[in-house]
Amino acid sequence: MTDDDLLPEEVRREMAVGLGRTARTRRELWRRKALWIGVWLVFLSSPVHDLVSGRHTSAGTAAGSLGLAVFVSVYLALLFRDMGDAPYPRRLVVALIGSMAALAVTLSLTLGAPWLGLFCYVSVACGMVLPPRAAFWAIPATAATMMLVGLRTGVEQAADLLVLVLLIGFAMTGVSQLVRTTIALREARATVAQLAANEERLRLARDLHDLLGHSLSLITLKSELAGRMLPEHPEKAARQVADIEQVSRQAMVDVREAVTGYRRPRLAAELAGVQVALAAAGVTAHVPAEPDLDGVPEESESALAWALREAVTNVVRHSGAGRCTVDVVRRQTLDGPVVELSVEDNGSGGPGTVPGNGLTGLTERLEKAGGTLEAGRTRHGFRLVARVPAGAGADIGSPA
Repeated sequence: MTDDDLLPEEVRREMAVGLGRTARTRRELWRRKALWIGVWLVFLSSPVHDLVSGRHTSAGTAAGSLGLAVFVSVYLALLFRDMGDAPYPRRLVVALIGSMAALAVTLSLTLGAPWLGLFCYVSVACGMVLPPRAAFWAIPATAATMMLVGLRTGVEQAADLLVLVLLIGFAMTGVSQLVRTTIALREARATVAQLAANEERLRLARDLHDLLGHSLSLITLKSELAGRMLPEHPEKAARQVADIEQVSRQAMVDVREAVTGYRRPRLAAELAGVQVALAAAGVTAHVPAEPDLDGVPEESESALAWALREAVTNVVRHSGAGRCTVDVVRRQTLDGPVVELSVEDNGSGGPGTVPGNGLTGLTERLEKAGGTLEAGRTRHGFRLVARVPAGAGADIGSPA
């Protein structure tokens, strides 16, 4: 059994989703922080029970209550601020952790063994807010301090908490590193997307320059020539105008073809977008790496990309699924080699039994590309299969 198995199901689900998705509202952000930090407040049960048991004097109970309130306030302030956008400076963090340790030692020595659980919070704070190298020293130091205090207050209780203090501290170190890595990956993904967009703009500008540069130069040259010929040689000027018309029409055709190519979706790009969309919707995604589409016509790839986009849109909007599997394979059929795309989820498949406009339009698009579409409910959810010709020279039999 791991530490995560000890947490409530709702907390574990929120942690799993929270690591991969940015909070969309401030309320959601604070709820996430409360789940991450407040779950450890369960260790306050022993100190609180000790305070209300009546075995201390009134002054001792008041002092213990005040010390516990200060301790919890420092703990919450430290972790809430560290998980936000503006964490405390390093020196202040060390001072706050030191004050928590001093309060834990003082309260445990004066009020007894039930207060040794406060060292769990010191360990959690060390694992969450300190750098890994510092945390690897601070967590064992916290456990050793608790054992020394336990020699005066209760050795058995300290021994019972020793493994827990070490385990919680190092677990929080791993969680902290995972959160930092996730944030770094999200920022890197945004940077890569920005660079890809810049590269695409540069490519568009370069292609348009190559397409239109020669044509526009030729149009300019022939226009000047026709202007000089017009007064004395109208027939020659008319021929130049006809050439200008032909060149301009060809330039328009080239621009349309270029724009059509840019608007045509690519399967690899759609697969990457699917991974992000499903994760954002809280759906566990199994998506293959970049498929091998050597020899596959552009029209077939475009049709598969549209099919993938429509299928995942239905999964996110209508299915209520928790898992979605995408697969792209090559197959040999009686009609020749094909590329098969399958999208299967464990949801309800959406309302109604009649195919919607999206699936109807997708069927027509695939038929234009020489492909087919199959969609329907399965025993465990809904499955969509799209097939398109793979081209005569495609290598068949290897999964993408």
